[in-house]
Amino acid sequence: MAQSAPQSTRPRLLQAGIDAFSQPDVRRKILFTIAMLLVFRFVAHVPVPGVEREALQSTFDDNAILGFLNIFSGGALQNMSVAALGVYPYITATIVMQLATPLIPRLQALSQEGESGRQRIQLYQHWMTVPLAAVQGYAQLMLIQSFGGISSIGFGGDTALPTIATLFTMVAGTMFLVWLGELITESGVGNGVSLIIFGGIVAGMPGLVGRGLLTSSGTALGSVLLLTAITLAVVALIVYFQEAQRRIPVQYARSSIKGGRMYRQQGQSHVPLRVNSAGMIPLIFAFSIMIFPPVAAQFVATTADVGWVVSIAEFFQAALSPTGVLYWALVFVMVVAFAFFYTMVVFQQQNLAENLQRQGGFIPGIRPGRPTQEYITRVLIRITWGGAFFLGFIAVLPFLATGLTGVQALQISAVGLLIAVGVVIDTMRQLEAQMMMRNYEGFIS
Repeated sequence: MAQSAPQSTRPRLLQAGIDAFSQPDVRRKILFTIAMLLVFRFVAHVPVPGVEREALQSTFDDNAILGFLNIFSGGALQNMSVAALGVYPYITATIVMQLATPLIPRLQALSQEGESGRQRIQLYQHWMTVPLAAVQGYAQLMLIQSFGGISSIGFGGDTALPTIATLFTMVAGTMFLVWLGELITESGVGNGVSLIIFGGIVAGMPGLVGRGLLTSSGTALGSVLLLTAITLAVVALIVYFQEAQRRIPVQYARSSIKGGRMYRQQGQSHVPLRVNSAGMIPLIFAFSIMIFPPVAAQFVATTADVGWVVSIAEFFQAALSPTGVLYWALVFVMVVAFAFFYTMVVFQQQNLAENLQRQGGFIPGIRPGRPTQEYITRVLIRITWGGAFFLGFIAVLPFLATGLTGVQALQISAVGLLIAVGVVIDTMRQLEAQMMMRNYEGFIS
């Protein structure tokens, strides 16, 4: 009987995948995750009633702003599907709750109550998602209508009932995706909501790249190869910065009693401070804000009757266009600023110095309490400069890559790559933890 190849002759990643599927419970988790993502992609192609597909397709092909919104929905917005909003209203609610927790005493008390408090805060996030989804859905419908993609949107006359029905459908689609994400978190592998976002971005990238290559006039093989090299370099850079961290050494004083005598022992550990602690949140903040000015300017330019008002609106519309230098310069500045802001907010919620002191830990050479807090803050600010400029570079990379290659394929996908790579790394870590529990080699370590 022929013997199977020894483990050392197979590539490590392949062997880890074989080991994962050889375990019934791990295999069940992986297959469940894949099944839920397939359900998400099916829902993303179910349109809301009364949509004219041809007019909608033409509008999205000619508008960069709508194309930006569409890539993060995995094409669901362009199809005007029931999942057109994705899970982004829930992400917005999560961010709002994170920012509000240190400011509202009730939420701060809940965050310190362990699992029950966390579940209560999550319930508040679900409640907040519904009105946010309704507002975001109506804003997107009005935006698409202003560009001629759809019609009969409004709350006056015969348009009220169809508009309400469409909004209810879109809100229900968002809550259904949130439910799918939570099912993946509980019974699958990885963070479910992040995987839903990942699935939408990955599903939309092939079409984005194809359209970019087809619509770029005179695209040479050298430009395509350069674009491919830039993409691979960006992926490597993202992995490097996502994993980069500064480890602050910590010592713990432990006491033990042996033979009626007390002994003090020293234990060593570290506090990992990530270079990119803010993740993708600054990018979402910056692009969400920068979408509004050109849209508002276009609305004023098409509705105003005063000549000088129209001229000012057209100036801002041209200056803040996603194809202009000023637009990307403002995006870079805002990403850097939001990276510092969000990192400091999250750091203040962690209370590292207080937790270390409570556990009997201290940083060598630094007094416990306030001096420890100030020292960690100084270190965090220094390393956040690297993370902030990295995020700013990722944000403006589409503009730089388009200028170098003449290919529009990376117009939005650099941000998508950051999200996708981060989700893949996190999912692989969780899958590796499942494998290490069963004494198998994981995907990473």
